[in-house]
Amino acid sequence: MNNYKTEILIIGGGIAGCIAAISLADSFKVTVVDKLALPADKVGESLAPAAQRILNKLQLLPDEETQKSLFINNLGMQSYWGNDSVQIVDHLRNPDGFSKSLDRKKFEVYLRDKAIEKGVTCCWGLRFFNSIFEDNLWKVTCKSDDLKNRTTTIFNADFVIDATGRSAHFAKSLQIKRTSLDALISCWITLPNKEENAMSTIVSDENGWWYTAVLPNNQRVLSYQTDADLFEKSIFKNIDSFLELIKKNKRIYSYVEKAIDQLQFHGTVSANSTKLDKVAGKQWLVLGDAAISFDPLSSQGMFNAMACAMQVTELLKHFNFIKEYDIAKVYRFSEVYTSQINSIWKHYVKHKDLFYGAESRWKDAIFWKRRQVGVLKNEFAL
Repeated sequence: MNNYKTEILIIGGGIAGCIAAISLADSFKVTVVDKLALPADKVGESLAPAAQRILNKLQLLPDEETQKSLFINNLGMQSYWGNDSVQIVDHLRNPDGFSKSLDRKKFEVYLRDKAIEKGVTCCWGLRFFNSIFEDNLWKVTCKSDDLKNRTTTIFNADFVIDATGRSAHFAKSLQIKRTSLDALISCWITLPNKEENAMSTIVSDENGWWYTAVLPNNQRVLSYQTDADLFEKSIFKNIDSFLELIKKNKRIYSYVEKAIDQLQFHGTVSANSTKLDKVAGKQWLVLGDAAISFDPLSSQGMFNAMACAMQVTELLKHFNFIKEYDIAKVYRFSEVYTSQINSIWKHYVKHKDLFYGAESRWKDAIFWKRRQVGVLKNEFAL
């Protein structure tokens, strides 16, 4: 059994966890653990222009050659939403420049490497098992996934950050529940890009909406967002059944038909709007999707995770209870962070309702009726 002492333990080595680790590393002894030895492929690649401020502040903007493999400029969005005419929103006048379309997996590998360069202790392939709070310390037990030679590691931490995504493993172990506003899922594929137009595209239909964007290395992501109960599950089980759904939308099928034999099916993931009922407690907090997860229509998930990670750093420095323990400051920190997350959530829900409310062609369809302002929320409490 291995035993380590750290000031801040971050569970989860994705974007939220790594940005938090990198921003905290100059002031605290930081350790990051993640169950995956390497990041997995994920849908969700749009990085808002304002995220470049954070990357610049943390000196994370890569050199020109590395940039080519990590992300490309996204010139803007063309949408068929509310009517059949195309609407275009470009980023030419955005003071932060273009949004970025990422190779999500490579970007997370890049952030992991930068965390190590900053002196963060990184432990990959360790899965959170349980935790105990005693003597003002969290004793967090993690175990390796190697069943033949499984090792156990205990981390003694002054503070724990749960950045394990929607699953929120640490918070869930504390019996904290998550509330969902809907049951949105996203089924996605990747394929070679055969189109000259590099703008992202959104197309709504009766049961949800389609999204496609160009990725680095001339790849394309294409996904469909709908509620889990509106289709037979078999439709989202393999590429053949999903392709039949794609063919029903001529505009979307046009992106696929030239690469019909090169489609890579990635399956279905949760894409619903959720909030953890409690986002901070005694010497712990949840960060990123573990705290609040956004509908991909917002294109704000990754930026929110990064921005909140920076806020956490400022709060921990301000209250300084890790270096000089003060229970009053611990509770005050929790109150302030909770207030910040609640404010972000309120703002997000308001704008989410506005965006969905702009599509009025299928008012009587179940998918869209569920998203009308005034419809009872929390019907999908988990």
